[in-house]
Amino acid sequence: MVKHEICAMQILVIAATEHEIEPLRTQKPGVQVLITGVGVPSAIYRLQKHIPQLNDTIIIQAGIAGSFDTGLPLGQTVLIERDCFADLGIEEKGNYTPVFKTGLTNADEFPFTNGWLVNAEDNLKHANLPRLKAITVNKVSDSAVQKQQYIHEFNADVESMEGAALHYVCLQENIPFIQLRSVSNYVGERDKTKWKMKEAIENLNAALSILINKITGQP
Repeated sequence: MVKHEICAMQILVIAATEHEIEPLRTQKPGVQVLITGVGVPSAIYRLQKHIPQLNDTIIIQAGIAGSFDTGLPLGQTVLIERDCFADLGIEEKGNYTPVFKTGLTNADEFPFTNGWLVNAEDNLKHANLPRLKAITVNKVSDSAVQKQQYIHEFNADVESMEGAALHYVCLQENIPFIQLRSVSNYVGERDKTKWKMKEAIENLNAALSILINKITGQP
């Protein structure tokens, strides 16, 4: 696989919604931004459509996430080291089996490694943030059963609705990438008065600005 010199690259910031990276638009108006829309299908489609326009570019996905770990403070910003499509599988009589455990597909067929979409150390070293494991889901829910199924099968730290789409497309296309997330809520908690959306977005964009400065060599 070709290694990229990130310091010489352009940056494309992607997010599911404008709201998540609105502060960046003010702080760094020259940064190239792509809003992919919410969910895996939209993220994959818009990324693939945009790829022909990219040349020596690193893609940074920035967004909020829910945390499975109540010990992870709301507002904490993290790097995602690995992700997967968690709800791709079979559910029978209340028992959930991820697709890679069904025998229908190979868990180590590229770009997967043991069922995970793993980012490279060369990309992650550019941010001094906790490195966590994430899952990507098409349905966010308050279901305690669903939460426990995901904890049991993946033991992930956080969940989003687009992260694995970034990993999948960029690994397939050999494009360097970073997934940056800030925790806005705990998984299963749908009472938004208990969320820390404002703090998560502020912290996300502060970390994003620092990361962009480091990659581009700005002070």
